[in-house]
Amino acid sequence: MQITKKVLFVIAIILISGFSGIFANRYVFPRLATMKFFAKYAFIKKSTENVTIINKTEQVYIKEESSINKIVSQVTSSVVSINSYPAPEKMGTRMLAGTASHPTTKSGTGLIVTSDGLVVTYVSAIITDNAKYKVMLDNGNIYDATFSGIDSYSNLAFLKIEASNLPVAAFVNSDEAMPGEKIIAVGNNSFAGVPFLAAGVLSSFNPYYNLSEKIIASSEKLEGVFGIDLEAQTHYIGGPIVDYSGQIVGVTGVVNRDNKENFFQIPSNKVKLVIEKAIRKELETNCTLGVYYVPITKIYAVINNLPSESGALIYSSSGQQGLAIIANSPAANAGLKIGDIITAVAEENIDAKKSLPDLLYKHKKGEKIELTILRDSEELKIKVQL
Repeated sequence: MQITKKVLFVIAIILISGFSGIFANRYVFPRLATMKFFAKYAFIKKSTENVTIINKTEQVYIKEESSINKIVSQVTSSVVSINSYPAPEKMGTRMLAGTASHPTTKSGTGLIVTSDGLVVTYVSAIITDNAKYKVMLDNGNIYDATFSGIDSYSNLAFLKIEASNLPVAAFVNSDEAMPGEKIIAVGNNSFAGVPFLAAGVLSSFNPYYNLSEKIIASSEKLEGVFGIDLEAQTHYIGGPIVDYSGQIVGVTGVVNRDNKENFFQIPSNKVKLVIEKAIRKELETNCTLGVYYVPITKIYAVINNLPSESGALIYSSSGQQGLAIIANSPAANAGLKIGDIITAVAEENIDAKKSLPDLLYKHKKGEKIELTILRDSEELKIKVQL
C-alpha cells in the first residue's frame, strides 16, 4: 500500500511538471520573448520557435509597416527626376522669378521602362517646346536626354538617355486591380532628386473617363482610368503607383477641365501598349477619326431610348454637326453624322472594356477600316480612311 502511494505521488508530480512545462512553453515564454530584458536569453528565444503568436493583429501590423520600405525600394531605382529647360538659343531674357542667373526650368517625375534608357513621363511634367533635358537617376548619376515624342492618345511623353543595364520595374496586370487595393504613389519632381512617397488606396476605376479636356469624349484620347485617394497629386505626375507586391499599377496624369485640375492614373496595361509603340518608334503613326461622342451605358440607353446599350454616340450638346464631327476629318469624309452610334471598329464591339479610342489605337494612320454604326436604328457598315 505504501509503495502504491509513492508511485501515485511520483506520477502526480510528473503530470503537474509536464503540464507546467507545456503552459510555460506555450504561453509564458512567448510573452517573455517580447520583452527586451528577456529576449536576449537564447533559451527563451528558442522556446518561441514554431509557436503561433496569439496577437495576430499586432503581428500583421508590424510586418506591413516594415514592408513599405522594401516595396518602394523595388521601384524607386527606376523612378527618375527629369529637369527640362529652354535651349540656350531659345532662352531670351526668361529667368526664374527672383534670380538673375538661372534659366526657367521645370522638374518632373519619370520612369525607366527599358534597360537601355527609354524614360516615360506625363506630358505636363516637362517642357516640350525647344527644351533640353537632364535626367537624374536614383543613384545620383545625371544624363543628358533627348526627346523621343508624345503619344497623342495617352499624353505620355518619352525621353532617351544613353545608358545600359538600367533598373526597370515590373508592371502588374491592371485588369486584375480592384478598388480598395492598397497602393503607394512615387514621385521625384524635386531638383534635389529626392523621391516623394504616399500610401493610399485605389479608390475607383472609371471605364468612361476620357482624357479629352472637354466634358465630352474625343475619339483620339484614352478612355478608362483609375482614381486614388491622395491629396497633392501634383507631386506624382509622371510617376508610378505601386501595389504591395512592388509592381506598377498605373502612371499618374492630369487634365485641365473647366479650369480645374483632374488627376487620374493610366492603367498599366494601357501604359504598356504605349511603351511598345514608343519602342517601335511608331508614336507618329497614331490615327485619327475626328468625332466627339458620349460612351453609351445601359442606364444612358434606357433614359434616352437608344437602340443599343453600348457603343459611342456621336454627339454635341448644341446639336450642331460641325461641333460633333471635325471638319475634313476621316469621319467627315466618310459621311458620319451626329446621332450615329458607332458599335464596332473592324468587327470588334465597343463596350466598357474596349472603348472607341482603345480600338482605334490598334490601327495606324492611313489604314482603311470598317465601322459598324446604327443610324435611325438601322445597322450600316461604313469604310473609313484613317
